[in-house]
Amino acid sequence: MQLKQHTNNMNDNKNTENLDIFLYFQNILVQELTKIAQKQAWYDGADFSRIIVEPPRDLSHGDMATNAALVMAKSAGKKPRELAEDIKKILNNISDIASVEIAGPGFVNFRLNAKTWHKILTKILNIGVTFGENNLGRGEKINIEYVSANPTGPMHVGHVRGAIIGDTLAHLLEKVGFAITREYYFNDAGTQVDVLAKTVHLRYLEVLGDDIGEVPEGLYPGEYLKDVAEALAKQDGDKWKDRQEEEWLPAIRDFAVEYIMQMIRTDLDLIGIKHDIFTNERDIVENGTLDTAFNTLENMDLIYEGTLPPPKGKEMENWEPVPLTLFRASKFGNQPDRPLKKRDGSWAYIMPDIAYHYDKIKRGFNKMIVVLGKDHSGYEERLKPVVEVFSDGKAELDVIYNSIVKVYKNGELVRFSKRSGNIITLREMVEEVGADVIRFFMMTRTPDSELEFDFDKVVEKSKDNPVFYVQYAHARCCSVLRNAKDIMPDIDISDDALANADISVLTSTDDLEIIRMLASWPRVIRAAAEAYEPHRISFYLQDLAALLHGFWAKGREDASLRFIIEDNVELSIARLTLVRAVAIVIASGLAIMGVKPVEEMHA
Repeated sequence: MQLKQHTNNMNDNKNTENLDIFLYFQNILVQELTKIAQKQAWYDGADFSRIIVEPPRDLSHGDMATNAALVMAKSAGKKPRELAEDIKKILNNISDIASVEIAGPGFVNFRLNAKTWHKILTKILNIGVTFGENNLGRGEKINIEYVSANPTGPMHVGHVRGAIIGDTLAHLLEKVGFAITREYYFNDAGTQVDVLAKTVHLRYLEVLGDDIGEVPEGLYPGEYLKDVAEALAKQDGDKWKDRQEEEWLPAIRDFAVEYIMQMIRTDLDLIGIKHDIFTNERDIVENGTLDTAFNTLENMDLIYEGTLPPPKGKEMENWEPVPLTLFRASKFGNQPDRPLKKRDGSWAYIMPDIAYHYDKIKRGFNKMIVVLGKDHSGYEERLKPVVEVFSDGKAELDVIYNSIVKVYKNGELVRFSKRSGNIITLREMVEEVGADVIRFFMMTRTPDSELEFDFDKVVEKSKDNPVFYVQYAHARCCSVLRNAKDIMPDIDISDDALANADISVLTSTDDLEIIRMLASWPRVIRAAAEAYEPHRISFYLQDLAALLHGFWAKGREDASLRFIIEDNVELSIARLTLVRAVAIVIASGLAIMGVKPVEEMHA
């Protein structure tokens, strides 16, 4: 079998400009196995989507591995190792591949030749920071709701992690071709907002000269509400001083919500986070969306009056079943029917959220992602049935839960509470360590893992600090390029020149190891986007930085591994191409994370 049509694709096919080399070989296998299946009459019913090409678990086995023989053997009516022989023939006819081996029950491992890796390095220089982008999303709309802190105070450390996870995911999905709408949803109709208004009124009286004493329990004691009260007094004078609560409560509530939401927008801007849409619960209720959503469920015979059993695991001696307005959630899986109204007939907590997702679907979103704290566990299960109903099964809802952030200052755990007024605001964090440090560090753990944010360690200049380690790698690349120009003033180190450099001399194990890592960048982007796991970007950047720093360290002991070798201009230029490619990919990854790469590290 001749596969000449695949031999030059990596150079000539414009559709692979931002080449994912793993996907490239995966597509070849699918194409060729499809031809075999059609010729041998086992195509019908065969699921070619299960074929994967990926790095082997043990890199000593090769550059790439595929499960194709294992997942297609049953369809082909062959033993896996027998089909693996057919796959081996396919791969052996591709000029980019140096060797192919069959391992275990039918895995196929293969190695690429150095020239193939060099092609990818050249492409990175040609393409620049857009290397790795693709059109996975094909312009499909996704609504990502994140932050969504209620307007009862400034942004604090408890909100920051979810904000950064959501914003980084938005950047990531845009990079793979989705049309992203960033949305902020807040509750401005609940009891806590009334508590806010009452607290602001008390502080307002204080601004007007009254002695208010200690802030009563149940209100917000935080000093930050004095600013709201002062702004209210400046706007309205003593207008609300002697009025009854039913008169001042709505007006002060609206004023406080608007003031704090503007403060939140300003704080988020400090870390580069902007939303396209702000939606609030009061509008959902007052514009009729909530009633429409409820009526829609009722018209589909999904609402009924009934009773629920007592809560599991709780002893309730005086418990009596009470008729409630219930949603037939049990029709959509193993979950209980859920009350949509409380015993007094008012809306249950979940109903505004149901209406909000009804509104999203009516706005044309069939993909919705919500980023919430881990304390909201179960939100996805409660909302998925209604999302399915409202969209006729077309919409998808995914919820990313992020765990708590433990904050340390001066080596001690900081315990904070908005109720007690003891909080660390986002503004304070930015002033102390900077926005880029916050954004990067919040992405150094999986969302469901607890994260320790130590104000001392996040600015520490050591390899144990991932923020410093990655930024130092980019700065080191920039320093190498500057030094090369000083040592060899006649060389051209522009991206265009480096893209046309002879890099065939990059044959050492260390050279090729870095190129392999760079070549995997498109795959990392794709996999992170498909899984909605933006933290993979941070993990990849840390691994790439480790390789760069390790190469540098080896060069101090072995002159042949230095980036700049004065008596070998050809190898030096090739290594500068490698260094520049590392800088490009790091900058690309940092851009997804909303972090600006630094070119120099200062003491």
